Amino acid sequence: GDGSELHVLQGVDLTVGSGDAVAITGASGSGKSTLLHILGALDAPSSGHVFLGGDDVAQLDDESLAGVRNRQVGFVFQFHHLLREFTAVENVMMPALVAGVAQDVARAAARELLDAVGVSAREEHKPRQLSGGEQQRVAVARALVNQPLVLLADEPSGNLDTQTSLRLHDLLFRLQEERQLSMVIVTHNTDLAKRANRQLELAEGRLHPERAG
Repeated sequence: GDGSELHVLQGVDLTVGSGDAVAITGASGSGKSTLLHILGALDAPSSGHVFLGGDDVAQLDDESLAGVRNRQVGFVFQFHHLLREFTAVENVMMPALVAGVAQDVARAAARELLDAVGVSAREEHKPRQLSGGEQQRVAVARALVNQPLVLLADEPSGNLDTQTSLRLHDLLFRLQEERQLSMVIVTHNTDLAKRANRQLELAEGRLHPERAG
């Protein structure tokens, strides 16, 4: 607010390989969400590079960047951000339709994913007719409909009760293993973080191996 420059991330170096699951923890305000937004090409770093599938996203124009976000990155946020006027299956179809997929093909892919996440019986329900856990499962399906290279999750169970959270965690890691997804999860939930292949802590703008205790 005083006009001075705030350095949120400083010298972050992270490689996420195919099928890798990385959990990032850290204090509130440490820059975890900022890092996730940069990884997903929602925000641009002031310096450095971000490569997705071998492409340096900083070199892409706005239209190409939007295409990368749509096709190569799946996002799951703490709040599902489903479109309330559309049904579950229509919400899942949406990224595929934006990518130019034919409506019947998009609907078939969406229905398959809703079955995979365990809410196929609710596909014609609108978000207000779904429980919080069901809404988040629909959001996971939507994130995967374009078969992204990487799934980015920002406190995916932060708005759910304990039992619903555990079921969502099981779902994420089952899908990650079955589909050999690369996955980066930002979370305060230590049980969720421990399930990842790697646990990193963001502190003072840098990533460090998670400290024991």
